[in-house]
Amino acid sequence: MQKSTNSDTSVETLSSSHQGTGAVQMRIKNANSHHDRLSQSKSMILTDAGKVTEPISRHRRNHSQHVLKDVIPPLEQLMLEKKGYLQKAKIADGGKKLRKNWSTSWVVLSSQKIEFYKECKQQALSNVKTGHKPESVDLCGAHIEWTKEKSSRKNVFQITTLSGNEFLLQSDIDFIILDWFHAIKNAIDRLPKNPSSPSRNLELFKIQRSCSTELLSHHDCDIKEQKPEHRKSLMFRLHHSASDTSDKNRVKSRLKKFITRRPSLKTLQEKGLIKDQIFGSHLHTVCERENSTVPWFVKQCIEAVEKRGLDVDGIYRVSGNLATIQKLRFIVNQEEKLNLDDSQWEDIHVVTGALKMFFRELPEPLFPYSFFERFVEAIKKQDNNTRVETVKSLVQKLPAPNRDTMKVLFGHLTKIVAKASKNLMSTQSLGIVFGPTLLRAENESGNMAVHMVYQNQIAELMLSEYNSIFGSEED
Repeated sequence: MQKSTNSDTSVETLSSSHQGTGAVQMRIKNANSHHDRLSQSKSMILTDAGKVTEPISRHRRNHSQHVLKDVIPPLEQLMLEKKGYLQKAKIADGGKKLRKNWSTSWVVLSSQKIEFYKECKQQALSNVKTGHKPESVDLCGAHIEWTKEKSSRKNVFQITTLSGNEFLLQSDIDFIILDWFHAIKNAIDRLPKNPSSPSRNLELFKIQRSCSTELLSHHDCDIKEQKPEHRKSLMFRLHHSASDTSDKNRVKSRLKKFITRRPSLKTLQEKGLIKDQIFGSHLHTVCERENSTVPWFVKQCIEAVEKRGLDVDGIYRVSGNLATIQKLRFIVNQEEKLNLDDSQWEDIHVVTGALKMFFRELPEPLFPYSFFERFVEAIKKQDNNTRVETVKSLVQKLPAPNRDTMKVLFGHLTKIVAKASKNLMSTQSLGIVFGPTLLRAENESGNMAVHMVYQNQIAELMLSEYNSIFGSEED
């Protein structure tokens, strides 16, 4: 401040002494220059509003570094290509086969790997918590192909890694799974086949460098908005984005109208577009449609088993091929002619699996929900004769389709027990197989383990006391 005062005083002295105007202008210029040097020598200054302002760097290198830091995201985000929910099953780990277990996963695809999260929130937590790390699959040298043999589901493809890991990915929506297949295949094709190849790191560096250059060029275009051509480009992008949004809204509105206007299931059945199915229908509905008290499909399965399956080891305990069982189920639901003696049904376990599936998919089990607690109370009785009489009384009170189907089924199972020396299926074994299938509570809010014990015991009693429970009824 003292130097500035002296400068002003010297200016006044010179002007009062009638010095030349040139000298006065020189002194003023020198004073202003001195003030500029003081302001430029500081790293930051306080503005009138009291805010801290960073100095403007005039160095081109520093400027590019700031731009890269602010604009270019981390490498993992640059490599991100796709993400979304898919059904996933891991069937091999390091060449060792695993039991197939489908689960919904949040799948994140980058240019060199796939990560599986339990949900999309876990992806954010994995960055801050070590306990939320995802399962990662290296795509370098991996192989991808569609498969129908590994699962009965539709739209399934398999990824096999160099380390021997195998994954199945699936979605019921065709265009979604097709988009995922091509995205993963493209990512695999861009990577080198040999993971130890030095060219791999070079390719990743090229990808990062090209992405950095592209983002930097976009940032420079935004800085030069004042140029007309850039302004037009920006307006085009905004207009294009707005049109995309309107297209999406239009598609959503059309889908909403289609869903609200679609006909009901009853209407489609009346028009014959959807046929009444066997699997998944109520027992009394199937029997009314067939004008019988025992479903035709149950009779046919039992006849086939008694014809060629009584001596088979583990009959009803061993599972058949699920894909073949589903094929049989489809044919029955389409009311096509069924011949269980055909060679495609030669595996008797497919027939028994389809029969168990029929009872398992009944909306109400063979033992109706309203009778569940009464059967449980009956099996709790200590005296065997009282227990048998109580169960017999309950069976006689059942609706005709339930009672007659129960009699035919357990009569068939007694023939299985009679051959226990060959098929190794005792009363206890069949009780374990059929107890939870034929008898269950409507609301499984209680102790499921206790319920399972009673279910097995009731099924065993029906087998061991079959003649006492059903013997007095007419065949």
